[in-house]
Amino acid sequence: MQIGFIGLGIMGRPMALNLKRAGHALAVPERKSLTDEIRANALVLAHPKAIAAWAEVIILMVPDTPDVAEVLFGANGLAEGLSPGKLVIDMSSISPVATKDFARRINALGCDYLDAPVSGGEVGAKQATLTIMVGGPTRAFERAKPLFEVLGKNITHVGEANGTGQTCKVANQIIVALNIQAVAEALVFAAKAGADPARVRQALMGGFASSRVLEVHGERMLTRNFTPGFRIRLHQKDLNLALSAARDLSLALPNTAIAQQMFSAVAAEDKAELDHSALVQAIEKLSGTKIA
Repeated sequence: MQIGFIGLGIMGRPMALNLKRAGHALAVPERKSLTDEIRANALVLAHPKAIAAWAEVIILMVPDTPDVAEVLFGANGLAEGLSPGKLVIDMSSISPVATKDFARRINALGCDYLDAPVSGGEVGAKQATLTIMVGGPTRAFERAKPLFEVLGKNITHVGEANGTGQTCKVANQIIVALNIQAVAEALVFAAKAGADPARVRQALMGGFASSRVLEVHGERMLTRNFTPGFRIRLHQKDLNLALSAARDLSLALPNTAIAQQMFSAVAAEDKAELDHSALVQAIEKLSGTKIA
């Protein structure tokens, strides 16, 4: 397929290159930040409008809801270059409510729209093992499925309605945030109580407490490797979506709110660009104990 890819950040860049390696033609919009590797593997066009005119399928992987709106409907945006029959896939993590509106406007141009946010971080993007949660019509999902299979391993069509993929991603981010907080608290507890937190983690990896967060982020906490795979500010954005929706739905999400406050405590010290595993620093500060 001819694929336009917009959003070449920590996760978007390896995703785009994986599609290229699978044999698809790739086009990206001009940016000063484009790496030599991307320029060598993709057609570079002036703006999203030109991408839409060239591509059969356009994939977005940008940070937030306003970024998607700008790519789609801003000056020289995708909407200006789309023609009937094309497919737009938003793999960003954004508002489910806004997604429904974006899909409606793209559908009015005779094009299909899928919201297909992902989980798995930079490692999953590089290794093509992402979890992909898809909302939108079955016909569009079946068309896109070969592309999803290049990018990930756990691919679920969550529902026919646009926005269901984004709703699933918000649920995912609640679980991930609470797991990060739980791992942080457990390792700080172990350190304060005089046990070796590294050995505690090793023991827990063989029991019911084992999780991907304990495996990956527990190690990050121990080695103090907070180079971002997924930034705190982006997880804050996702939890804001959860808490905003909770207000609208009259839901109680008390632990989600606490996790958001822990992220905010780290961000308040100008560390919002760190990996979300750095939440442990807030727990350590409250406890007067570092795990490593």
